[in-house]
Amino acid sequence: MNVFIAVAVFGLLILAHELGHFVAAKLSGIAVPEFAVGFGPRLGGVKVRETTYNLRLFPVGGFVRMAGTHPDELDAPDGFARRPVIYRLGVVLAGPLMNFVLAVLAFFVIFAVVGVFVPVGTAVSEVVPGSPAEAAGLRAGDTVLAVDGRPLAAWAELVGYVQERPGKEVKLRVQRDGAVHDLVLIPVASPDRGGKGFIGVAPLTRLQRLGLLESVRMAFTQLVGLIMFWGRSISLILFRQHPLEVAGPVGITQLISEASKLGLANLLYFTGVLSANVGLLNLLPIPALDGSRLAFLAWEGVRGKPVDPNKENFIHFIGLMVLFLLIIMVTYRDLLRLVTPGQG
Repeated sequence: MNVFIAVAVFGLLILAHELGHFVAAKLSGIAVPEFAVGFGPRLGGVKVRETTYNLRLFPVGGFVRMAGTHPDELDAPDGFARRPVIYRLGVVLAGPLMNFVLAVLAFFVIFAVVGVFVPVGTAVSEVVPGSPAEAAGLRAGDTVLAVDGRPLAAWAELVGYVQERPGKEVKLRVQRDGAVHDLVLIPVASPDRGGKGFIGVAPLTRLQRLGLLESVRMAFTQLVGLIMFWGRSISLILFRQHPLEVAGPVGITQLISEASKLGLANLLYFTGVLSANVGLLNLLPIPALDGSRLAFLAWEGVRGKPVDPNKENFIHFIGLMVLFLLIIMVTYRDLLRLVTPGQG
């Protein structure tokens, strides 16, 4: 069952990406002989007008075969090569953009349909063992009324106040079993939170669906946050401040399986994160990926004439072979990790 869920998620990501190229090509007047999900031998398909929609054996990729992309058919009047550069840029860019759209849609469904857990007032549901909160005598079930004499209306106010005071004394007024108690604690600086203050408490929460506009705003906020995190991670990897960690199809399938076991919201969130990562990865100027094609088109726009198609296709072919080799290597590592417990 988990394998089918993983295949469905892979298929959805591929379908969204290739659908972006396909729709943009159609809108640009480019003929599309084939739309395929997967690589390898053809399992089946159907032809509608000029386009054959195929399902292929290996569901770890996909493609849109547009007229005018092969060196032998560059003169096709309705081909990719005959369209203005700006149109071709749009067609190539549409794939990654559709992955971003899918990510936003997945996040939107979480916020608007499934719901998210939000704090219930300022009630405490859990106290971390060994934390400053436990040392001060705070207990699950307490309600924090005020911090340093300031009344609290929401849990976020407590979090924000504590985060700004690592190493500084903080006085809490709490209600417990109808009685009021004053507690003193010192937040510790948490390395996982960028050195911000941490006292070790979790709020009492309830599941709540957000409104339409708020769900849209939160979905886009999630996407922007992922893009910023991705950019920071790439810079850290380039400057060798963080190791490169790559998961292949087997590793990603395992992650999808684990996410699905934790519920629909977790599966949707992981799908959104994965889709955003596919979009961002495709924007990198790596041969065979959309980012490389965008770079070639941008160079054509600057110099006024295209790069030799044979040379460009050869570069993309080499890049594709390297990517396949990387996938094989990463898949082998993932399989080795699965059959050898304790290896990471």
